[in-house]
Amino acid sequence: MAKLSTRKREALSSRQFAFPAQRKEPIENASHVRNALARFNQVEGVTDAERDEAWRHIQAAAQKFGVEIHETHWRQLGEAQAEKSAEQ
Repeated sequence: MAKLSTRKREALSSRQFAFPAQRKEPIENASHVRNALARFNQVEGVTDAERDEAWRHIQAAAQKFGVEIHETHWRQLGEAQAEKSAEQ
């Protein structure tokens, strides 16, 4: 995935971010949606309510760009990986 330049990032509307108030995790294409999912739990300085809102934004963008999400809630992200690690 190509990194957004500062100029391109600033040109995005706040609606094109999973966390619009903080302008964190752009979700303007399928690649960025997958990246936002992968990094969701790494976002710092946000409340659970903001995570709930971001999850809704990611779900909508995933549907728009044809990205499949198996989790039904953001708290499930990383659970499968944690279970695999525990089994090893």
